[in-house]
Amino acid sequence: MKWDLSYLFPSLEAYEKGYKETLAIIQSLATYKGKLHIEEKFKEYFALQKEFQKIGLRVYQYAMLKSDLNKKDTVDASRLQLVQIAYHKLQEATSFEEPELIAIGKDQIMEFVERNPEINEFKFGFEKLFLRQKHILDDKSEALLANFNSLAQSGRELYSSLSVADIENQDVMLDSGEIVQISNSNYRAYIQKSASPEERKDIFEAVFSYYEVHKHTYANIYKTVLEADYALMKARKYETCLDSYLFNNQIPTAVFHNLAQVARTHTEPIKRYLKIRQEVLGLSEYHTYDRFLDLAHSDKEYEFEDAKKLFFESIKNFPDTFQKKAKTATEKGFVDVYEAPGKRTGAYSSSMPDLHPYILLNYSKTLADVFTLAHEAGHSMHSLYASEKQPSTLQDYTIFVAEVASTFNEHNLLDHFIHNSNALKEEKIMLLQRAIDDIMSTFYRQTLFAIYELEAHKLIESGQPITADNLSKIMIDLYQEFYDLDITKEGFKQYVWAYIPHFFYTPYYVYQYATSFAASLKLYEDVKNNIPGAFDRYQGLLSSGGSDFPVKQLIDAGVDLTNEAAFVAVVNRMKELVDQLEVVLKE
Repeated sequence: MKWDLSYLFPSLEAYEKGYKETLAIIQSLATYKGKLHIEEKFKEYFALQKEFQKIGLRVYQYAMLKSDLNKKDTVDASRLQLVQIAYHKLQEATSFEEPELIAIGKDQIMEFVERNPEINEFKFGFEKLFLRQKHILDDKSEALLANFNSLAQSGRELYSSLSVADIENQDVMLDSGEIVQISNSNYRAYIQKSASPEERKDIFEAVFSYYEVHKHTYANIYKTVLEADYALMKARKYETCLDSYLFNNQIPTAVFHNLAQVARTHTEPIKRYLKIRQEVLGLSEYHTYDRFLDLAHSDKEYEFEDAKKLFFESIKNFPDTFQKKAKTATEKGFVDVYEAPGKRTGAYSSSMPDLHPYILLNYSKTLADVFTLAHEAGHSMHSLYASEKQPSTLQDYTIFVAEVASTFNEHNLLDHFIHNSNALKEEKIMLLQRAIDDIMSTFYRQTLFAIYELEAHKLIESGQPITADNLSKIMIDLYQEFYDLDITKEGFKQYVWAYIPHFFYTPYYVYQYATSFAASLKLYEDVKNNIPGAFDRYQGLLSSGGSDFPVKQLIDAGVDLTNEAAFVAVVNRMKELVDQLEVVLKE
């Protein structure tokens, strides 16, 4: 039930040796400045880059994972900081690379590649480089930006300290008289089990009051993130911050704006669903945290081994290669299962080229946790497919397609629950709720958050102040638009912008949950309906890693996200599920 990090390094001594080798490679890379026009030096430089992939990424993986197991451990935190400093040095040491390659010119670079097949895996990277040539600065300017990169990342580090390392979880006395400690990881489970509106309110406030207390600090931290994005946008001559995040992967801005337009103009199924929930639950007033309540109740708990078994059963009709990847992804030593003091909250799959992925969970035995396992296993399976077919530099797939495999697994697991069991009325309600809630959280909620990011970046781009009140107003207006809910009545919900780590760590990430959900739903429907070649195309997508631009990868797999129809299909699916729920509730 714990990670075995000895797979990466058998001992701290071995890690320290790897860390020193990483520093040496970084120093060596810097010596090639001004020499890349010489073919032999060009070959040596990129061979050294491949060597860095082997050892440097392993070093980073080890330090990051070890720190995530206990954010309160200052030794582990210091080790991770040293690696992060080394990576900042890497950016400084190689800041000459892109301007120098551009000066050499595309024709010459491609001739080098053609004559030296051992570095052919870098070809796609060179093609991307010359596409964004106009946004790359001269040698001195790139070096200056690299020097300031550490400062630009400081907001993310501060957020981690305030939200994880320094956070103090509150105790809540339940109606039963039991006193429990409430955390970001467990509060949903406690709300889900609670029959008392006041108790649910206390549990919710035990988490979100922290963000109200520190709202000005969070606003200033987020201001540094926005300012860094804006400064880089101006330096690299993009029109907007959104453009700067989409351009490198050639994602048309129309994909983002079409998603936002479809979601915010098709909110009627959301509002109908919330009214159904309020009526069935007998609530005089509906709050956002009531979304964790089940319309049908079950005390059933799922042990972790049971969750694995259910996941494996759900994919038993898929090809053996797919099933083997699932079992490999969840092998002993590569999943850290349960919550622990200081452990990073949430769940993720972490992968590096040519290495076995690691999965972090905070498993609390709920049905939702079963789906979380399938979700994170999907990420790991994606990485395993890519590492099997692609060279190390082309294994890292983009965020844009990252959520396809994870949500594909969830669609399939849901169908397994519905169609492969003798479901009673209560069970049907639970499963329909699960399907609807998936669309609510992955498509609508993440799109709401994406629009928030767009509006927040517009504030900095137009010279408006970044304050807790301004950021909260965006959220208040969006929750009213999407859900017809006034979140100011909940006291602390308006500070949800401070609660979402992606805003601070990876700006313009969350919209890709929605695009991936739309893509995975289309791919899954094709597989389920036995469309000829559908599963082969899906596995082809997973195996392609980062070898092409993501929109094209999805088109090749059978999904065109430049067309609004892909997003409208999710809305139609939501309407169908709400209709089915109404029918079952009346049975």
